[in-house]
Amino acid sequence: MPQKYKAVRGTADVLPYDSYKWQYVENKMIEVSRLFGFREIRVPVFEHTEVFTRSVGDTTDVVQKEMYTFDDKGGRSITLRPEFTAGVVRSVIEHGLTNEALPLKVCYIGACYRYEKPQAGRYREFHQYGVECIGAPAPSADAEVIALAKYLLESLDISDLRLELNSIGCPECRPKYQAALKEYFKSHEDKLCNTCLERLDRNPLRILDCKSEVCSGLKAQAPVVLDFLCDECKTHFEGVKRHLEAMNIKYVINPRIVRGLDYYTRTVFEFIAEDIGAQSTVCGGGRYDGLIEQMGGPSVPALGFAMGIERLLLVMESRKAAFPRPKPCEVYIAPIGERAAEYASKLCGLLRAEGFSAATDLAGRSVKAQMKYADKIGALYTLVLGDNELESKVAVLKDMKTGKQVEVNLPDGLITAVYDQTINSAMDDLTKSIEKMEGLFNINE
Repeated sequence: MPQKYKAVRGTADVLPYDSYKWQYVENKMIEVSRLFGFREIRVPVFEHTEVFTRSVGDTTDVVQKEMYTFDDKGGRSITLRPEFTAGVVRSVIEHGLTNEALPLKVCYIGACYRYEKPQAGRYREFHQYGVECIGAPAPSADAEVIALAKYLLESLDISDLRLELNSIGCPECRPKYQAALKEYFKSHEDKLCNTCLERLDRNPLRILDCKSEVCSGLKAQAPVVLDFLCDECKTHFEGVKRHLEAMNIKYVINPRIVRGLDYYTRTVFEFIAEDIGAQSTVCGGGRYDGLIEQMGGPSVPALGFAMGIERLLLVMESRKAAFPRPKPCEVYIAPIGERAAEYASKLCGLLRAEGFSAATDLAGRSVKAQMKYADKIGALYTLVLGDNELESKVAVLKDMKTGKQVEVNLPDGLITAVYDQTINSAMDDLTKSIEKMEGLFNINE
């Protein structure tokens, strides 16, 4: 295939035999969000460029190097969203949602775009799930958002990630820390990479986010932000830790976490996986108390997190997580001849109306070829329709797993038989689950 007809570098197709994994994870995200009182919000995939430059920060790598920005036909500068928070905040302000009952709790799932080097778990088009909690200033809000992330990860059978926690202060105490950082890195100016030399005067905090070996070595001896927190930030951070401990959520203090976006204040956190290579952060977030006011809204505190779905799936697969298989075709009807094909279409319609997945031949194949196809798609039951079955209105329903066959009257007997088989199968699964629980908890002892 010519290169110009292949997927653009940094993008990936989700093929039919993998999409069920995405559906399972996304459904779990919505379910867990509901348990914590978060409702879905959907915002456009592109915004006016100023939405991101004003909120994310013009000294960040996202704004300087990674945004997909273009002029539309009206000459307006438009950017594909590199992250969700800025667009969500814009929507909250535009629609006056801060006037509703607070805190406002929203969640989202969708695609984002950043121009960066593609690697395992990182694409130029990637997908994020995240939450935003707006109007909640208390430390308990920070802990609850972290608890939501942990609950979701554990519900996806990921329970061995490390939670790293930090506070990066507020506009009152951070300038003192930035001054100390600038003074420290000035003394090592000759060793900084070119990017960090540019950051030194504009935003020295960004140097802590540099991944180069030289700068990483220097920042190990840099001043620690926790030593510069004001009394209010210290009190808030201690409150977050107490709430986490009350919920039995273990954490590690990492004073080098700054996150990659400028809008963060106070609490920042990351969930880290050690076994997926360089891109080890599965989930990251924190507070951004000044962002809504900065973007023209009222002074309302807020916080949230985001996690990349591609990276999350990578973690799940590395741990051999069990994905529930999608429901297969329940009944495949194999017709012989045109009259039978018409009746097969009718039967499929009746079965689908009752909530069963049904399929029939769409390619004019022989019965033998149809049976091979039914087996390949994992059909649970098959039914062959020929002239005899059409005349007698009786056909044989075959269980593809056991080979058991039962005669059914058409059409009502077919639907009844499928109902019965489905109920029997469900009862068998329930019995196995009960037996498993009895073994785990010694119920009979």
